Amino acid sequence: MLQERIEPAWIDAFETVLRRCALQPGDTVAILGETQSRTVLLELARLAASRLGVRIFTLVLPSVFSASEPVSRSTGASPAIQQLAPVIAALAGCTLVVDCTVEGLMHAPELPAILKGNGTTQPRIVYVSNEHPEALVRLLPDGATEARVKEHVKRVRGAKAMHVTSPAGTDLSISLQGAVAGGNWGTTTRAGTLTHWPGGMVLAFPSAGSVNGTLVLAEGDVNLTFKRYIERAITLTIEDDHVMRIDGSGVDAELLRSHYAAWGEKEAYAVSHVGYGLNEAARWDSMALYDKRDFNGTELRAFAGNFLYSTGANEVAGRHTRGHFDFPLRHCTVTLDGTAVIDAGKVVA
Repeated sequence: MLQERIEPAWIDAFETVLRRCALQPGDTVAILGETQSRTVLLELARLAASRLGVRIFTLVLPSVFSASEPVSRSTGASPAIQQLAPVIAALAGCTLVVDCTVEGLMHAPELPAILKGNGTTQPRIVYVSNEHPEALVRLLPDGATEARVKEHVKRVRGAKAMHVTSPAGTDLSISLQGAVAGGNWGTTTRAGTLTHWPGGMVLAFPSAGSVNGTLVLAEGDVNLTFKRYIERAITLTIEDDHVMRIDGSGVDAELLRSHYAAWGEKEAYAVSHVGYGLNEAARWDSMALYDKRDFNGTELRAFAGNFLYSTGANEVAGRHTRGHFDFPLRHCTVTLDGTAVIDAGKVVA
């Protein structure tokens, strides 16, 4: 396991990200963590911010544990704030929140109130994915990735339908009518927005009743919730947004069936978001080189040419659950209104 001690190169990386967020001297920066956060990430954020002449405070909340639900990972919804009004008010009054909670605030129920601001200040948020700093350094935001993501966000927002196929048998039809689409490249300069580092992907949250077809998780595809490469193919039959059948033999399929069933909720089987990766620096094979506790997996959500299918919470469709799966798939072809944007796992220029 890699050591988590302060390294100059890691402080430099955090400084680079904060500078790309257009901070100015005198701005207020909150560094948000919880008791189970990686201490090194909080400290790196503090040291980097201190170089910029901003006003800094660190807020560490107690992590929340539940004995009444299954183990949850990759939810994107940290429960640490617990609707505490003073915490929401403190974050809403900042210029920038560096979110170092374990799961992040992307789907947290308090996010809209924080991003709304306090009437005078409206914050922006950078979620630092719960990775080992070495991975963050490799995946620094850059101008080329930002431009690529912005272009593809326009294309997804302008499309009516997405269609996904693969040699393994995936054949998935996704209506984008009423979907909410966006992307991130690891930094943000716009008030009232959230991004995450590493970045480099475009996503759409489909409205209810938008997804039908077959999704095949082939050998080498990824179950990021379990941090596991698929070794034996699994076929998911999707009807009206929901996984209705999970076909396949072996431990990969058994684990998937078991964890879905453990939630006891129809919503856990439904689509959360769909999209694809655009980060040329991110690598599909990197997960093999990290211990599970060192690795959160955002890199595998972002590697260029993957198709990302996720199940779980989808605010656009009015569905809420803490059960969540992220499946980055390789070798897929993704079309928008019949025009390929990913061709056999390669981004179309």
